[in-house]
Amino acid sequence: MNPSAPFSAAGESSGSKKPAPSGREQNFQQLRIEKISRNFGATAALAALDLTIRSGEFIALLGPSGCGKSTALNCIAGLLPLTGGTIWLDERRIDQLRPERRGFGMVFQNYALFPHLTVRRNVGFGLKMRGIPGNEIRRRVDAALELVQLQAHADKLPGRLSGGQQQRVAIARAIVIEPPVILMDEPLSNLDAKLRLEMRAEIKRIHRDLGRTTIYVTHDQDEALSLADRIVVLNDGRTQQIGPPEELYAKPANLQVARFMGYRNILELDLERVEGSFAFLAGSGLQLQGIAQECLTSKRAVIAIRPDDIAIEPAQRKINEAHPRNVIFGQAELVEYCGRDYLVDVLAESGVLLHARTPRRIVTGDRLRLAVSPERVLAFSPA
Repeated sequence: MNPSAPFSAAGESSGSKKPAPSGREQNFQQLRIEKISRNFGATAALAALDLTIRSGEFIALLGPSGCGKSTALNCIAGLLPLTGGTIWLDERRIDQLRPERRGFGMVFQNYALFPHLTVRRNVGFGLKMRGIPGNEIRRRVDAALELVQLQAHADKLPGRLSGGQQQRVAIARAIVIEPPVILMDEPLSNLDAKLRLEMRAEIKRIHRDLGRTTIYVTHDQDEALSLADRIVVLNDGRTQQIGPPEELYAKPANLQVARFMGYRNILELDLERVEGSFAFLAGSGLQLQGIAQECLTSKRAVIAIRPDDIAIEPAQRKINEAHPRNVIFGQAELVEYCGRDYLVDVLAESGVLLHARTPRRIVTGDRLRLAVSPERVLAFSPA
């Protein structure tokens, strides 16, 4: 599908002196977000976010509640004024423009549909407010409904739709105005697990077919890894790392990113020595070799290990027998069955609790041997 074929330029919004820019008029190479900040009183909700987004790119803003990701999105949308910094579409500065003059499409967490309007009228509402002729509205709404696969529901009220269908209506309403950028604020958080997976795939398909630049806010690492070309991890309003999903998954820049990317086993140990990129650590009854993620100058280091990277098998040794580095013996304390695999909390002989994931059937009380490759043990400075 040609991303610009079904949609023509948006007209004037109600009360505007000039027509709102259309996506076709706003074809661009880069959206530059230059050190934007937003303070609420003495609190910095967002501090110096610096990001250049290529046209057609899918960016995920990822982080825990209160990290600044929704604040960043609202600043880009124009719903919040900046405390500092600028926003540019190529050489056109847009941070001083009202939201409707930026021409961005917005998909909200709560859908924000009009309950008394049909699906068709909800999708076409923004076009009607812009003074687009009726024939053009019908054509563009039909194209948007086809893209989100809701043609058969065009004359229904939102209350007769499932949560996933309502979210598709919200997406159709955002794309029908042919925006240069689509902004999505945790659009799947109100859906159940099955619908989240289905809608995640739909958002991926729509982005592929439409080819519009998308900025997507989420606290779900799986969503970010699945959807984004690049991920921006935020914490306490500050950027922690920007990069493609594979990079953040395998090489988190710091402990905050590691924790958010699923490294549940975080332990502070004594740093025995560093040889090249390898760090040798000991403590809490453990002997580990890992990869130094930064210059380690302290006598202590913090290691991070994913549950998925720990291999589990039944223990075949006496309790007090010595064992090699990166091998840990313990007992299954808690086992959660997850369908294809098991999440296991293992109490090591030294008393340390570790989290592991395995397809092997484990029962509470089983004695276990844990092993982890040195390449899967990341070592960070305690600071």
